[in-house]
Amino acid sequence: MQFLYPNVLFFMLIPIIILMFLITTNKDKFQKYFDKEALAKLSVKNKYMTKTTRNILFFIALILMTISLARPVFDEKEHKLTQETVSFVIALDVSKSMLATDIFPNRLTFGKKKILEIIEYAKQNSIAVILFAKSSFILSPITEDFNSLKILVNRLDTGLNFDNGSNIFSTLEVSKKLLKDYKDKNLILITDGGNNSTYEKEITFAKENKIKIYTLALATDTPTPIKLEDGSFLTKEDGSIVTVKLNEDIKNLSLNTDGAFINFSTSNNDIKQLIDEINISSQKEKKESKNYKTYTELFYYPLALALFVLLIAFSSRPDFFRKNKNLVIIFLAIFLSNNEAKAFEFDFKTIDKANEYYEKEEYEKASKEFQKVVKTPESHYNLANSLYKEKEYKKALMHYKNIVTSNQELEYKKLHNMGNSYAKLNDLENAKRVYEKALKIKDDKETKENLEEVLKAMKQNQQNNQQQQQNQNQDNKNQNESTKQKEESQNQKNNKENKQKQEKKNSNSNSPKEETIKQNEEISEAEEQKWLNKLDSKEVPVMLKKFDSKERSEETSTPW
Repeated sequence: MQFLYPNVLFFMLIPIIILMFLITTNKDKFQKYFDKEALAKLSVKNKYMTKTTRNILFFIALILMTISLARPVFDEKEHKLTQETVSFVIALDVSKSMLATDIFPNRLTFGKKKILEIIEYAKQNSIAVILFAKSSFILSPITEDFNSLKILVNRLDTGLNFDNGSNIFSTLEVSKKLLKDYKDKNLILITDGGNNSTYEKEITFAKENKIKIYTLALATDTPTPIKLEDGSFLTKEDGSIVTVKLNEDIKNLSLNTDGAFINFSTSNNDIKQLIDEINISSQKEKKESKNYKTYTELFYYPLALALFVLLIAFSSRPDFFRKNKNLVIIFLAIFLSNNEAKAFEFDFKTIDKANEYYEKEEYEKASKEFQKVVKTPESHYNLANSLYKEKEYKKALMHYKNIVTSNQELEYKKLHNMGNSYAKLNDLENAKRVYEKALKIKDDKETKENLEEVLKAMKQNQQNNQQQQQNQNQDNKNQNESTKQKEESQNQKNNKENKQKQEKKNSNSNSPKEETIKQNEEISEAEEQKWLNKLDSKEVPVMLKKFDSKERSEETSTPW
């Protein structure tokens, strides 16, 4: 045996001993005025317990409580806790083309939102985040500190002026470095497809280093202008407005590296599919091991004994209890057993009453009665069924999930009804998953029919989404054509004004030196104001670590 807090024994025993010394040596008021013989004749004797006996009992109780506080234990065992996780890197494209507005408000801001959804969903994973354009930047290494990671992503300024182009090869190099200690190397690309028409070098590099690439495409098939921070649109050297759309060639990069390709969705279904696929296809690795000890606690023995001693010290032991102690013990035993019997009888009556309400289709009353006796898997199942009938599908799901049983029939019924609840909530993905699990236990006709209905509904939803996307693309196309015409007209006007200003500037008599000083003053004032604004808003800039790639991205005719 050992004490986990041995210091308590030293710190507590000293004041207890002093206290007991003062109590036992201090005379009461009567002893000051009467001698012992006179006081003995005047006092009513208690043949059961003297004052000294009570003080000794108090002293013993305090000692036992102190021992209990010191926490005595035995049977020490050491255990090892190993954390397992699947790690992956998220790479967000921050090139100029990600400022296109075919996705509201633009591709880059929508990409930030998708990263936050991944962090929220991937609770059991380890994540790193990098940004890439012509170069790659490490925002965060592999981490499980998701709170800090969310802060970094939220503070990421989408208006930062990164280099033009999308160097995916550089992204693969960074991913290799971040995932060098992991067997399964997974990379999630959030991009509009990059610039290249072929990704042969990237595919070769990924295969050599066993990197699986999962692409989330953030773009539509509609050519869209790139809106800059000042509200203008990016133009080519000839003055025409640049338009960009999804680069379909990025599919080959994912499909040829054993990864996956998926188009974005406004819900988080795209994220769920990607993360689930990564977790299924990757082997969990031991991330961290922690040692901890367990003991068999003994503190309640001295504590219980101390309470018993205190009970005796405060008790006057009436003659009735002393003479009839056997009768009291028998009475207590009968009373307790009778109460227990009544409790069981009450439970059965409650269940019968709940079943009666359920048969009468008074489901709200049935739920209230079932709630009173919800202890076993069967009671959770009955309560969940009643809540389902009330159309309280979320509450029903909560109780279905609380059912843990080795009874295969009950497990099948639970999964079948969970599938029905998910279907009622229009959560078709989970409904499909649960129905499939139920069919593995029991090949039931009704469950098959329900699964077929869910698959039909999912297909119909997919068709509806495609139709909506087509309609949206057509609207965007019409809007872009109108915008393009307006912009061409505006560009012509701006070019004319710029030409006039340049001619006026050339004819100005101010010296170049004066102009330079004036410009520097303007820049200095602007930078100063920008810095003051940051201080006022208490913004902390996000630290980005640039990664120097061994291979630069190829120059293309559309380096944005």
